[in-house]
This record gives sequence, structure tokens and C-alpha cells, in this order.
Amino acid sequence: MPAGASRWSPARLGVLLAALLLGGCSALDVVNAVTPAGDAAVTAGMAYGDHPRQQLDLDRPATVSEQAAVIIFFYGGAWEGGERADYAFLARRLAAAGHFVVVPDYRVYPEVRFPLFVEDGARATAWIMQRMNVLFGRPRPLFLMGHSAGAHIAMLLGVDARYLQHYGRDNRQLAGIIGLAGPYDFLPLESERLRQIFATAEQRRDSQPVNFADASDPPVL
Repeated sequence: MPAGASRWSPARLGVLLAALLLGGCSALDVVNAVTPAGDAAVTAGMAYGDHPRQQLDLDRPATVSEQAAVIIFFYGGAWEGGERADYAFLARRLAAAGHFVVVPDYRVYPEVRFPLFVEDGARATAWIMQRMNVLFGRPRPLFLMGHSAGAHIAMLLGVDARYLQHYGRDNRQLAGIIGLAGPYDFLPLESERLRQIFATAEQRRDSQPVNFADASDPPVL
């Protein structure tokens, strides 16, 4: 059998083709459709704040090892879109690898502008930090992970200590930060939309993770 053939059984190919034929089906819908659910236990819609978008989903691995970490994943969407349910595929795969996975929603433009979506990320992170024993049995290594705009949020939480300090937490408590295709040094702003999202000159400087990077930061991948 060719390498990888077992990953694409007739049943899974049928699911993929059915998903592709669905009207309005996005690429993320397709990926979620073909990613096995696995044995992870999922708790959806846990509120870390009062706003409807201040909710998160938690995937727990079927078997918890001593090496299990907690990974908070912030999705992308140009700071103006995205839904945590779209990233079930990622949570499933990381949980299948033996880790606890948290995917929060956060407020986005035009309802809010910078730095409020980063503050939501800090609130969600602090909420998890405060509940390590309850949710995970004991304190565990905590990684922040993000893609695109979500990587920007994760990186700012890791390198600008003020966000977690607001909730009585220390960014040096983080085991690491994982950024995928993240914007960390993107001035000057070239689009009017970004000028609206990052409204003032002072905010624009503070929006750049590169301006806070130093040797005290958690490890970064």
C-alpha cells in the first residue's frame, strides 16, 4: 500500500466529496469533516467573560500523561472574524497527541479595536491559569499558539507583560509561544482598515510585538 493510503479510506473520501459539494462549504469545513473526532472529551462554550464572544472550547486527551501540556490556540481572521468551532480539527489533532487544547473566541473589529482583542486573549489565558488544578488536575506547562492575527495576539501576550499583569499573572509563567504566519512588525499600516483597527499612533507602536522582544521572554517557535 502506498505511504499514506490508509489515511484516505473510501469512507473518508466520501465525506470529503460530500463536504465539497455542500453549498457554502469553506475549506475549514472540509478539514473538520475529514479530521477524525478521536476520543477526546470536549467541553464547549465555557465562559471566561460576560460577552457572547468571551467563550472557549476545551478538548481533553483520552489518556493524560505526565508530559501533557495545555495549549491555548488563537485563530486568525485579520482581527475582524473567526469562530472557535472552525478549528475543531486542530484541537482534535493536538488532543490526540496527548495535550489539553483551549480555543477561545475573542471580540473583533468593528465592535472593538486594538488592544481589546488582545485583552480578551489575556483574560482567557488568565482564566485558564487560575483553574489549572480544577481543569487539568495540576499545574501544567502552558503554551500560547496562534495563526496570523491569532499569532499576533499570542505573541503580544508573551512579550508585553502588561496584559497578563492586569490579571495578576506573569508572562514568564508561560512555557512558550508558537506563532504561525504571524505579523509581528507591520508598520507602516498600508490599508485604511488596519488604520481603523489600530487607531492611534501610540497604539500602533504598542501593537508591534517586535517592540517588546527581549531576553526575558518565554521561548518562541
